[in-house]
Amino acid sequence: MRKATSNVLHSVTQRHWPLKIRTAKYSTPPLSKDTYKIKRGNFASLTDKDINVFEGIVGKTRMLTDVSDVEAYNVDWLHSVRGSSQCVLKPKTTEEVSAILKHCNERRLAVCPQGGNTGLAGGSNPVFDEVVISTSLMNKIISFDSLSGVLTCQAGCVLEQLESYLLEQGFLMPLDLGAKGSCQIGGNVSTNAGGLRLVRYGSLHGTVLGIEAVLANGEVINCLNKMKKDNTGYHLKHLFIGSEGTLGLVTQVAIHCPVSPKSLNVAFLGLDSYEKVLEALKSSKKDLGEILSSCELMDRTSIQAVEENLKLRVPIKDCPFYMLIETSGSNSDHDEEKLSQFLENALEKNIIVDGIQASEPSRIKQLFEVRERMAEALLLDGFLYTYDVSLKPQDFYSIVPTTREHLKNVPGVMRVTGFGHFGDGNIHLNITSKEYSKEIMNNIEPFVYEWTSKFGGSVSAEHGIGLKKTGAVHFCKPPQAIQLMHQIKNVMDPNGIMNPYKVLPAINSA
Repeated sequence: MRKATSNVLHSVTQRHWPLKIRTAKYSTPPLSKDTYKIKRGNFASLTDKDINVFEGIVGKTRMLTDVSDVEAYNVDWLHSVRGSSQCVLKPKTTEEVSAILKHCNERRLAVCPQGGNTGLAGGSNPVFDEVVISTSLMNKIISFDSLSGVLTCQAGCVLEQLESYLLEQGFLMPLDLGAKGSCQIGGNVSTNAGGLRLVRYGSLHGTVLGIEAVLANGEVINCLNKMKKDNTGYHLKHLFIGSEGTLGLVTQVAIHCPVSPKSLNVAFLGLDSYEKVLEALKSSKKDLGEILSSCELMDRTSIQAVEENLKLRVPIKDCPFYMLIETSGSNSDHDEEKLSQFLENALEKNIIVDGIQASEPSRIKQLFEVRERMAEALLLDGFLYTYDVSLKPQDFYSIVPTTREHLKNVPGVMRVTGFGHFGDGNIHLNITSKEYSKEIMNNIEPFVYEWTSKFGGSVSAEHGIGLKKTGAVHFCKPPQAIQLMHQIKNVMDPNGIMNPYKVLPAINSA
C-alpha cells in the first residue's frame, strides 16, 4: 500500500465542470415537447404588457428577452432537453419573487424556477415558453450561528461559495457534489441532492432545518425554523425538499452544518471482483465506523472514459473495480491508524489487490477528481444517457452488466458504465453514443426502470424526477400515493403554473 502524507489537513477542491461542458460545442438538442410528446398546458402566452410588468419588478438589466441571451437557460448542460422560453427574470429578493409569481398566477403564465442548471433530469429547464425565474442573484449569506452551526442563506448561493465561507468559520457543508462550483443551494434542496457526504451526514431532509418559499399565488411561506427539534404540526418544509419547484419556489434555506474535520484521509483501492467490493464495504463500516465519511465505487469502463477523454490517470494498476474511501475526524493519528489498519486487513484477506492512501490536500483533490469528473468524461463521448437509481448492495452493480447485455446488439452504443455512492446504495448507470439515438433510448427505457423496480430499488435516488422520469414514478409509487401528490399540487398550485410537466405523472399512467 503506497502512502502520501502531509501536515496540511484540508483544502477546498475547485470543481466547475458543468460550466465547462456548457460552453463546449454540441449540436442543439430537439425540443423537449417533441422528444417526450408533451401537449402544452392551458397557459397564457407572454405579451408586451407582461414584459412591462416584469420590468417594473426587476428592471431592464435583470430581465433577458434576447434569443441569444435566453438560450443558455432553455438548454440543460447535458444538451439533452430544450425549451423555448422568451423571458428570463433574475430577482434579488423574496419580495420580487412574490410579485413575479403573483402576476404570473393571475395571468396563468407558466414559470420554470432555475438555479445553477446542473440537473440531470430536465427539471430546471422550460418545456414550452415558461417564464424562467433564475435565482442566481439571490446569493446572500444571511447569518451563521457558530454555536448551533446553523447557516441561513438565499437560495441562489453557490454550494462551493458556502463551503468556502464555512471553512473560514471552522465548519463544513453537509452536502458535497461534483457540480459544487455551479449548483445552488436552492436547487440542491429542491431536488433533495445527495452527493458524496450523505453516508456521514444524511440527506437534506435531516440537515435542512427551515425553508422560506413563495407559493404560486405569491404568498410567502416562512418556515425558517432554526431548531433541530420542532414538533409543532405538519413539517411543511419537507414538501419543498425534493418537489423541484412544482409546489413553490424556495427563496431561503436554514441548514445545520457540522464542524469541519481536523483530519482527512483518502484511500483509492483496486479490487478484482464485485464479491470483494461487498467485502470491502462490510469491512469499511466495521473497521472505520464513526470516521467513515464517503464510500464511492467505480468500474473499469468509467475509469477508461476518464483516462481517454480527460487524460487523467489512476495511480494504481488496472482492476475491474475501484473504491474511493474517505475518513474524516478530529484526531489525525487516530484516524490514520484506523485507515491503515483497515487497509492492512483488506490486503491480508485478499479483499483488495492494490491501493494508495493520502492525506495531503493536493493528492486528495487528484484522487477525487477522477471520480467527480466521470460524467464530464462520459459526455465527451458524444451523447450521455444517464440514470440515477438506488439498489441494495447485493444488487448495486448487477444493473450494469445486465444493461450491457441487453444493449449488446443495439447499434451505436459505445459504453455502458456504472459508478456511484456505494455507501448509500446510489448508482449512476451511464450509456454513451456518438449522438442521440431514439433506438438506443427505446431500448434503455423502460427496461432500466422495470429492472430497478423488480429488485426493489428506486428509479430516482438523488437527481429528482424532473421531466425525464415522470413516466417512471409508478414503478416506485402506488396509484394512491400518486393521487395524493396530485391533490397536494392542486391545493398549493391550483392553476398549475409552477414548473409544469415535471415530477408528477399523469394519473391514468399509474
